[in-house]
Amino acid sequence: MAEEDKKTGGAIRMNAIDSIVADIQYKSQILARTNKIDSGIMDSGIPGFAAGLIISLLLIVVPVLVLM
Repeated sequence: MAEEDKKTGGAIRMNAIDSIVADIQYKSQILARTNKIDSGIMDSGIPGFAAGLIISLLLIVVPVLVLM
């Protein structure tokens, strides 16, 4: 009879532990995804800035030259 109480309590504890583990896995996946996005942005920062600068200069310089 004492063994039955331990098994029931153990099942409840295992459900709680499984829930906590699933929550930790979910949060760690979000953290890993965020780190990957940050790394991708940092890697493409300088080329993206250069492309944006060239496009903005073209959008400003070309209309000025056309109007002259």
